[in-house]
Amino acid sequence: MTTSYDCTSEEERAGGIDHAQRAISEKKCIVMPTDTVYGIAADAFSPQAVTMLLVSKGRSRQMPPPVLIPRLGALDGLATEVFDEARKLAETFWPGGLTLIFHAQPSLDWDLGETRGTVALRMPDDEIALELLNRTGPLAVSSANRTGQTAARTAAEAQEQLAESVEVYLEAGLRPVEGDEGVPSTIVDATSLPLRVVREGAVSLEQLRQLVPGVLALGEVAPEPMPEAEAVPLPPEEPQEADEPQEAPEEAAPEEAAPAAGETVGDAVDETVAEAVADALADEDAAQDAQGPLEPERPLETEAPASDADESQPGNPLSKGPAAG
Repeated sequence: MTTSYDCTSEEERAGGIDHAQRAISEKKCIVMPTDTVYGIAADAFSPQAVTMLLVSKGRSRQMPPPVLIPRLGALDGLATEVFDEARKLAETFWPGGLTLIFHAQPSLDWDLGETRGTVALRMPDDEIALELLNRTGPLAVSSANRTGQTAARTAAEAQEQLAESVEVYLEAGLRPVEGDEGVPSTIVDATSLPLRVVREGAVSLEQLRQLVPGVLALGEVAPEPMPEAEAVPLPPEEPQEADEPQEAPEEAAPEEAAPAAGETVGDAVDETVAEAVADALADEDAAQDAQGPLEPERPLETEAPASDADESQPGNPLSKGPAAG
């Protein structure tokens, strides 16, 4: 049975929020005010409830609803790979008219529709909405109207369209409130860098760029990355004039050999390969040491072939077994 509550009355507001909380826990839909328009809400973690929300609106799974959250701290529990730029926007414009699209936490057990692994999050700037969200946790919320119809600005308008498909209607007067422009939230794709505006709304591009200068405007293409600069070879060293020969003391130590002309760091041989070659040579030397001194030659008829096992006999600290593979 559908019930409507006048939330401009403190008594009815308390009873309405209690009833709405129970309805959400029972996987039913409710209508509540937000800071933009009225929304139809359901438990974000209940596939049954989300399906009922979509059916009530006449919407397919290809248009998944965003998720409203009660506090900034819920962000990291629902989203992954949250870039510092996106976090800065959330810290500045939440609660308010900014929706951010993130990669959803893969461990979450929910089904919002064909999201392709993403979730759109927003914290509304509405007292009643936040009070309910603090009781219920994250809610899947979409505008409280049938798809293709005008968004409801009162709970009564929502009830005209959604009727008995909703358990509780929370009436709080006109939304947005008198004097507000009534624009929808700005939506920013924060799944990769640079951040990109996908719908213009309450938060302007100028406001976004004051915090994150690299935000792309609606339809703007990211600039091509600059090609990596090619390494410039160092000029050869000019030969220095030889000094006058001086008498060297007897038994003077010879000078260390200078590096070959033109040799630079990273020349020719990969250090990793060089180390592997050195290790292989060391292994070969160790195997030769393990065989001990060569024995005198024996007549061919008495000479026995060496066994592979000889290299790994116990008691020989230098012995090594055959290399695998």
